[in-house]
Amino acid sequence: MKFRKTKAFITLPEFFATNFDEHNLWEYKADEVDLLAELVDIIRPKHPETAPPTDLTELLSLLSENERYRKGLSHYIKGLLSNKKFSKILTDAGILTDADFFFEVRKRLLAKILPDQPQKDTLGYVLNQVFFLSKDPVWLQTIAMPQLEKLFGLLQFRTLYDSGESNSPLAELIFSMEVLIHRFAGRALETAVIQMVPEYENRESPFLAIQKEFTILTERLLEEQRNYVSPSDIGYRQLLVLHHQCIDYVRAAFKNSEKYGISLRVNQSLLRIQQQLERLGVLLPLLAVDETGEATRDTIRLSLNLISYNCDKNNVRKLINESTQLISYEVTQHTANTGEHYITKDRWEYFRMFWNASGGGIIVGILCIIKVALSNIDTSAFGHAFYYSLNYSFGFIAIYVLGFTLATKQPAMTAAALVRALQTDRKNQEVKETEKHEAFAEFFARVFRSQFIAFVGNVILAFPVAWLGIWLIDIVFGYNLALTKWYHLVTDLSPIHSLAILHAAIAGIFLFLSGIIAGSVANRDKHRHVYYRIQEHPLLKKSFGRIRAKKLAKLYEKKWAGIISNWWFGVFMGSTASIGIFLGLDIDIRHITFASGNLALALYGANYNIATDLLVWGVVGIGVIGLVNFLVSFGLSMGLAFRSRNIPFSELGPISKAIWKHFKRKPGSFFFPSFRRTVVVEKQPEESNL
Repeated sequence: MKFRKTKAFITLPEFFATNFDEHNLWEYKADEVDLLAELVDIIRPKHPETAPPTDLTELLSLLSENERYRKGLSHYIKGLLSNKKFSKILTDAGILTDADFFFEVRKRLLAKILPDQPQKDTLGYVLNQVFFLSKDPVWLQTIAMPQLEKLFGLLQFRTLYDSGESNSPLAELIFSMEVLIHRFAGRALETAVIQMVPEYENRESPFLAIQKEFTILTERLLEEQRNYVSPSDIGYRQLLVLHHQCIDYVRAAFKNSEKYGISLRVNQSLLRIQQQLERLGVLLPLLAVDETGEATRDTIRLSLNLISYNCDKNNVRKLINESTQLISYEVTQHTANTGEHYITKDRWEYFRMFWNASGGGIIVGILCIIKVALSNIDTSAFGHAFYYSLNYSFGFIAIYVLGFTLATKQPAMTAAALVRALQTDRKNQEVKETEKHEAFAEFFARVFRSQFIAFVGNVILAFPVAWLGIWLIDIVFGYNLALTKWYHLVTDLSPIHSLAILHAAIAGIFLFLSGIIAGSVANRDKHRHVYYRIQEHPLLKKSFGRIRAKKLAKLYEKKWAGIISNWWFGVFMGSTASIGIFLGLDIDIRHITFASGNLALALYGANYNIATDLLVWGVVGIGVIGLVNFLVSFGLSMGLAFRSRNIPFSELGPISKAIWKHFKRKPGSFFFPSFRRTVVVEKQPEESNL
């Protein structure tokens, strides 16, 4: 066996010969952690993720064959670990300390750079000095249990249950469980948590019951002077039942988020309770011992868990994944509901989508004219950002309120609907895997042709409306708005004469963010019962009447999230260029519908005297911009939806093959609806798997 060498690249035998010979056998003090750290560093593999299982054969042979080494190492480690407190690792390490998500992220990021250093009388100090790498639990878990048991016996360690003193490991363990129970019981009784599970209002709280049962069990152990109970003990089994009921309580709260919404703070509170329950689930079995060797194995498992918890306490990625998954699920759930309205089923809906998109194209053509007019105002970069943002925001809100369609707003919504359909198919165990992917490919074709006709409707109408508007202004006022702007308007569309692709990608990001904002606002209002508040507002009912107040609440519920989303989308679009000027960066936005309108303005501004190659690249640029808008917003939304529903990204491979196969078989279905009457399978109800 080969070990990684340290310092002077010493081997394991050299390490023992140097540090545990007959002259300095008893000279090491308990606070000298460096020696243990050096031993672990010799054993630790270079690449824990790819290394084979760690083998302790050489170490065990050295200790078995040399009594001096065995006694010296045993005496040293026992002195190092004697009376070391470890309850804080069990109650705190890896568990959220607060309901404030951003505070927790900042705290862990700082701890990554400058780790917390516990006092020297705690086990946390020793673990911080010895097992300080995040991958240490990986290779430790690969060590065979028989080897660990043999090492445990050679060093003559005591088990958890060998002492009943107040500062014994068992006392620390019981204290840790008591702290965990009191903490999650208090948090579970907060009003914000209770309102997530109204079905438990008339039942006895399992959190209060587990407190009482644990107190009874520990008092009985103290009276009988016992350190453990039998696995068949009634009190112990009751604890397990109550623990399971507490877990069900938290699951019900998470599940009800779809019905009542959820805030980030409540999500963090529930996540903290869940983490504490999981930790208690690991510790509770340590109270019950049945077999002779079980005490040793329990002690070893607890030791490995302590190392794992301590190494994982500052894991930022895990924190973000756990904390944002449910919120992202609720956000994508709203966008999926919205996205289903943008997916056409038959010819009637297909052509209705075209007319709705045409209405959006008319408004965008007008917005293009207004923006060129605003660009002639002599003001600061902030002033232009302000005016452009108002122009975009009011225009997008008008499109939304009037029931028109802006094509690029759809991908962020339809992506979530696609993933939700895939999740429904994956839950249906009776359907074969290939059939699921084929059904998804057909659904994707419907989505794609809906996007296609929306793009067509936007682009076809934006061009003539912009041209007609600038012509009328020239006729009435004798002023060509685009006379000095036409060159920039047309070159900004060219993917080879400008950064049109980058700017289109930025617009795609904003399209994705606008979908996130819509879902966040809808989820927040649902959680705060805003619709019900409006409906039952005494002043509104007195002023408008009960029926009108209810209609107002319904209107707010249906439209407000979309209005806020479109407002911020307009702000993003209107302020990007000014922010780029402030930062000294060449950033801007390019949107396919506005690109079509700007090309019409450029043609009129140049009196139709534009070089052929520049005009061709402008036309090509419109298509490229639309493609990039779609790919970026759709891709980001797909990624978020996949993550929020726990669908592995490996699923993309067979899905892509199924889509390509369907395209080769029926390419026309990706652009035009079937002329035959089709039966559409309605959406099946789904359950969150969070």
